[in-house]
Amino acid sequence: MCLAYPGKLITIEGNEGVVDFEGARRRVRLDLVDAKKGDYVLVHTGFAIEKLDPKNAKKTTKLLRQVFSL
Repeated sequence: MCLAYPGKLITIEGNEGVVDFEGARRRVRLDLVDAKKGDYVLVHTGFAIEKLDPKNAKKTTKLLRQVFSL
């Protein structure tokens, strides 16, 4: 099963950025999206694959937490 998880883009350096996943921060590639600092992005295997509306990102995070009992 593949899973993509939403997070908030907090820094950008070239084609990479740091995304905050509810406190866990990871460096991701931004080659596939046109995102700016503060945007929410959907991340899969180290790549931001889609820019998300903040409301939808928070809703998705809440649902994933329920499914995986986080």
